[in-house]
Amino acid sequence: MINRHPTDNLCLMLITDRSLCKQPFLNTIKLALKGGVKTVQLREKGLATSELYSLACELRKITFDFNANLIINDRVDIALSVGADGVHLGWQSLPFDITRRLLGSEKLIGISTHNRQEALQAQGHGADYITFGPVFNTPSKAGLLKPTGAEEIQNLKSEVTIPVIALGGIHKNNVETILNKGADGIAVISGIMHADNPEDATKCLYRKMIAFYETPSI
Repeated sequence: MINRHPTDNLCLMLITDRSLCKQPFLNTIKLALKGGVKTVQLREKGLATSELYSLACELRKITFDFNANLIINDRVDIALSVGADGVHLGWQSLPFDITRRLLGSEKLIGISTHNRQEALQAQGHGADYITFGPVFNTPSKAGLLKPTGAEEIQNLKSEVTIPVIALGGIHKNNVETILNKGADGIAVISGIMHADNPEDATKCLYRKMIAFYETPSI
């Protein structure tokens, strides 16, 4: 197994939503990892703590097998209890400084951001990475947040030095647009979780990303 810094694995992140799965949840995750997912963010609302812990334990084993990151959404206690690689915070989560104190300096802390001000604030706090979006229209944010558009990533990258992971409505036909604007990676929910074949859906995205990174700049 090759040892990598956790931020090296942020290029392709899967954010979970078990309600979307057409296959059993754990099988969906395994197929996504087999297809090229490098980071799994466990984000399952409405589960009792004991259920969330059990699920996190299973995902920790699976992600270890694939040398992938496991990030726990919001729940610092769950992250610590299963030895996750970090947590992902929203603006209603524990304050960043307390989270860092609990997790220590080696764990990743990501923050959800939706505009320039939030992105700069997250960087100022010391976040290891941010997710930014929704970039495009997406059912999960319909009527809640207006899409930022891909151009906003390019604007953001002139001020933000930590990894910017784009999310929201990203699929095989627009992933290159996202990368062209400077995104350091992408986060996907329904494009993988709701796919008939999560492995093939992931492979398609991953191959497009590899092709982009391997194409020489003119």
